Amino acid sequence: MEENMDESQSQKGCKECCERCVGSLPWASLIATILLYMGVALFCGCGHEALTGTVTILQNYFEVIRAPGETLDVFTIIDILKYIIYGLAAGFFVFGVLLLVEGFFTTGAIRDLYGEFKITACGRCLTAFLMFLAYLFFLVWLGVTAFTSLPVFMYFNVWTMCQNTSLVEGANLCLDLRQFGAVTISEERKVCTGSEKFFKMCESNELDLTFHLFVCALAGAGAAVIAMVHFLMALAANWGYLKDASRMQKYEDIKSKEEQELHDIHSTRSKERLNAYT
Repeated sequence: MEENMDESQSQKGCKECCERCVGSLPWASLIATILLYMGVALFCGCGHEALTGTVTILQNYFEVIRAPGETLDVFTIIDILKYIIYGLAAGFFVFGVLLLVEGFFTTGAIRDLYGEFKITACGRCLTAFLMFLAYLFFLVWLGVTAFTSLPVFMYFNVWTMCQNTSLVEGANLCLDLRQFGAVTISEERKVCTGSEKFFKMCESNELDLTFHLFVCALAGAGAAVIAMVHFLMALAANWGYLKDASRMQKYEDIKSKEEQELHDIHSTRSKERLNAYT
């Protein structure tokens, strides 16, 4: 009988511990962090490989040559974009960790308002600062999403021309890199329908793979935008909760102080009456 009671108490203790652990998790920040990491990973990985495929297409089918020295050409711009991707991957990994940690501490501050972890003005200022950064990075990812849609649109036009080669067989359509600013006006780098290079480019795996990689990168940027919106909502809610909890904490401190003063006054009066009686 005693063993059954001990076993039931042990199971009840484990259940309460699990409920306490699950209840203390910042689910909004956790979901937003996972979505942010997925979006950034998809954008950085697919974007990097799509840029590499773009270099291959330019060199093999448009015969674009890398300029000697430190001349700013399309290949240099692509290398700069790759370095930007590396920076985005590292920076948002750290930023996601910071937001997740802030979510854990904020949840702990609300759950254990009168425990060891006290709500301070520094904590509220940190939450407000992270909310400002989240809004700023939200605008950044909106710009990244808009910028990523440009190569998707260009590759979609080329991919559509390749898919409808029978329809454009009689037409004389050309893909001129000067229209996209990839080369200078004096250079003539174009591929026209009906040419051997055009058919080789359409039949190659580079074009189809690069186009779909850019589409995946665009989807990753969109996921990052949604994650930043989630972070903004979570941070705004945490800041509001912290502000209200801080006011409640000040009220309770004042109330306890007044009660202590009343208790001291009653104690003093009782001693005075006792002394007067004696």
